[in-house]
Amino acid sequence: MVLEVANVSKSFGNFKAVDDVSFSIRERELVGLVGPNGAGKTTTIQMILGLISPNSGQIRIFGKTFDNNRESILERMNFTAPYVNYPPRLTVIENLMIFARLYNVRHASSKIAELLRMFEIADLTNKPVSRLSSGQTTRVGLCKAFLNDPKLLLLDEPTAFLDPPSSHLIKHSVLDLQKRCDTTILLTSHSMDDVEEMCSRIYFLSHGKVIAEGSPLEVTRAILKEDRKEPALEEVFLRVASKRSNETP
Repeated sequence: MVLEVANVSKSFGNFKAVDDVSFSIRERELVGLVGPNGAGKTTTIQMILGLISPNSGQIRIFGKTFDNNRESILERMNFTAPYVNYPPRLTVIENLMIFARLYNVRHASSKIAELLRMFEIADLTNKPVSRLSSGQTTRVGLCKAFLNDPKLLLLDEPTAFLDPPSSHLIKHSVLDLQKRCDTTILLTSHSMDDVEEMCSRIYFLSHGKVIAEGSPLEVTRAILKEDRKEPALEEVFLRVASKRSNETP
């Protein structure tokens, strides 16, 4: 297994953000981690990245824990999210060159140029990040995410702020790069269309717990409790979110 999350829990004071969550991802899989706001997705991602530690349970990446293996694990991983900030006065190429040095990327200039072309932002190479739109910054983040040909990639809302044509391009570019680099991907997204299109399996979270797992169709059937012929994750999402709202005091 590339990633194993075993009985992991995390509390902040009296609030339990993640409650005995377990899941695993095999090599070259693209797996979704989905659920409404407050379901525990971000906390889970932060624990996988080693930014915070679980109160209980264990996370193994490439068969290792972060104890005494942090550097060797992180050099084979990458991550991007729309809320990641980049030094605004630096240009796109300057930002990406910094990350290339951090990851010891060989032939960094040609690698960056290839990714900028793939995500169709080569014309932004010398533009300061402060002058980019949100969608353009999202694409810069995706270039950064594939710089080191990661074996495990955490993608948080990779199509955020993108219009439909751009979203279509990004999804197919990510799938192409995944195959070329043999990358295992954990995807979080509120776009259920993206999840249905990209993910072979998903784990659906609510209140910090995994409430269903399997293919998009299997999760649809499990949560809606109906024998559907096609996945309907948008309906599933709305059902779970509505139930959560009704349970809120």
